[in-house]
Amino acid sequence: MAEVESRGKVKSQLTRTPRSLWLNLPRRLKVTREGKYFILITLGVGFAAINTGNNLLYLLLGMLLSLIVVSSVMSELSLRDLTVVRRLPPRAQVNRPHTVEVEVHNHKRRVPSYAIEIEDLRAGQPADKRCFFLKISPGSAQVAAYRRTPARRGRDRHVGFRIATRFPFGLFEKSRDMMSEGELIIYPAVDPVILPPKSISGLLGGHGVLEAGRGPDVLTVRPMREGDDVRDIYWRKSINQIVVRERAREAEQECRLTLDDQSPSMPPGEKWSQSFEQRIRDVASRAVAHLKRGDRVSVRTLSGEVLRIDGAVGADPLLRFLALLEARPMPDSKRPSAPPSSVAPEPAPLEETGT
Repeated sequence: MAEVESRGKVKSQLTRTPRSLWLNLPRRLKVTREGKYFILITLGVGFAAINTGNNLLYLLLGMLLSLIVVSSVMSELSLRDLTVVRRLPPRAQVNRPHTVEVEVHNHKRRVPSYAIEIEDLRAGQPADKRCFFLKISPGSAQVAAYRRTPARRGRDRHVGFRIATRFPFGLFEKSRDMMSEGELIIYPAVDPVILPPKSISGLLGGHGVLEAGRGPDVLTVRPMREGDDVRDIYWRKSINQIVVRERAREAEQECRLTLDDQSPSMPPGEKWSQSFEQRIRDVASRAVAHLKRGDRVSVRTLSGEVLRIDGAVGADPLLRFLALLEARPMPDSKRPSAPPSSVAPEPAPLEETGT
């Protein structure tokens, strides 16, 4: 049974098209500009040797061909037994550069690797970042880093590496791919926002409201219960019954932000997507400004998602929520009668404040 399965696998491989076989090769070979000149010179010397029968030309042709063989063997030795590890930062943000470290391990015992170039491959994006290693000694590792500035929020998926070398003569570039998955969440950009002072804003309902706490003011006087601090005993009023002073603190202000994430058409149009990204940026900027001031923040989308956060937790959960937020289809009851191509720009997010 196993023999029949093995024969079937071999037969399926033999029936593949030449293009599919080329795409599944463990190595890829690319001729450089210098390599093209070298091949033309080699062909010219070979043509001259055949026409003239000169032994010196045959000797020169053999030397040129031997360089091609040596280049293939030495480049293969450089690419073998290499592993690559990627180190992503804990967070990244749109329009802010971050650093990604790439570490290469050479597991060979005696042979070093020369002129190794590593390309970090990302899903759906061109490989525009490379790290170069001149020499990696046997049994050792080297680390390099590159800087990248993301242009859009969301998930940035890294799928693998392309390991290439032009060693030893730079005539050919031999490469191989290595699978190594990684994911980085790109937070939306945050702009500086100047908030109105709490004392002059007429909509800031949290200002001036007191709640139980450990502030300097006295909220009320009540009978002492188990667990109360003895330092809060109000001795002047403790004639028939021991009473304590319940202290108060100023209630924190809560900022409520509403974000429209419902698109009239799916997939969303380009104009609506640009407006949606701008609304996310505005909400992120306002929310971070309120958190820095010590306010509580709640973000609600029209599709029903709600996130509440305060300054003690930090802005990371909020920015991660906004980074992964996607457009949702608008309900049929709210869908406009006009065709999707003539959708008017969406209004700016509404901000409401209160306790």
